[in-house]
Amino acid sequence: MASDPSLLVLASLADGEKHGYAMILDIETFAGIRLGPGTLYGAVTRLEDKGWIRPVQSGDRRQPYRITAAGRRQLEEQLAGLERVVTAGLRRLRHV
Repeated sequence: MASDPSLLVLASLADGEKHGYAMILDIETFAGIRLGPGTLYGAVTRLEDKGWIRPVQSGDRRQPYRITAAGRRQLEEQLAGLERVVTAGLRRLRHV
């Protein structure tokens, strides 16, 4: 779940626009997971197709992306689901 590339990309873009390499570095920093370019851009394409992220005009050769309002809602839903799993798992571990 937490290693899902789409979730990681949405989480990375939640605090601002980033191009691919910046997302790779950010995800590695906050999640400890290094996505390869193929995995990253596969997720970017899927997220763009769903309307959850969009490319941003740039004068640079690198293409930055931005999370959309729909993408932000999707991220919030996914994180709420993860929070429920984490809470239940931690509660159960304390009772063992």
